[in-house]
Amino acid sequence: MSTTTCQVVGFLVSSLGVGGSIMATAMDTWSTQDLYDNLVTAVFQYQGLWRSCVRQSSGFTECRPYFTILGLPAMFQAVRALMIVGIVLGILGLFVCIFALKCIRIGSMEDTAKANMTLTSGIMFIIAGLCAITGVSVFANMLVTNFWMSTTNMYQGMQNVQNRYTFGSALFVGWVAGGLALVGGIMMCLACKGLIPEESRYKAVSYNASGRNISYRTGPYKGSGYEADPKTRKGAGYEEAARSEDGRRSYPSKYDYV
Repeated sequence: MSTTTCQVVGFLVSSLGVGGSIMATAMDTWSTQDLYDNLVTAVFQYQGLWRSCVRQSSGFTECRPYFTILGLPAMFQAVRALMIVGIVLGILGLFVCIFALKCIRIGSMEDTAKANMTLTSGIMFIIAGLCAITGVSVFANMLVTNFWMSTTNMYQGMQNVQNRYTFGSALFVGWVAGGLALVGGIMMCLACKGLIPEESRYKAVSYNASGRNISYRTGPYKGSGYEADPKTRKGAGYEEAARSEDGRRSYPSKYDYV
């Protein structure tokens, strides 16, 4: 699968996951009344994250929102927070991913910047999917615990009538949406690798000087300059008088240069 295809498919799958999370959060069927061994079937109750509803056999439905926040269980509020955080991260990831698509050119944006944006959106989608899956799983655990506690109380005769709630359709929508967001985020992270440009590798090259090595010979160093060879000194301008030990000047003869 090419990089562009993987990126586009990841974007579409993540979009479905984020949309499913929004739908699951807004649904009122997180928990539905269990009608098994229930003698009263004229009224059907179901609850969501934001309100509880009652539907009568005549078709009339009445919903009542939760007017309190502090009166709700702590786990219930945690589920709300997880779903909201997942939706916010998913929407931000969609905005980032739109500008990071390789098939869309905005100005002179480089592939490295698109790769970083793709990785960022992928991480956001993964976190959003994990938040949705965790929130739905926590709510499902609460339903299972309350269900078995209500069943135990009913069989022990502590209460004559006890409403039990089971999984609603919103839970399954939330699980599927979280899984889609997670898969889309992983695909976006995989597409990031293909967007990074290959680094050019430079190999060290050793250069050898061509031709023969030439050695230069210099005369002996004396004073502040180099003294030329006596054989090459010709003319009156290059002759120097040598001072003898007794202080007289002695001029070199012609035999001294042989």
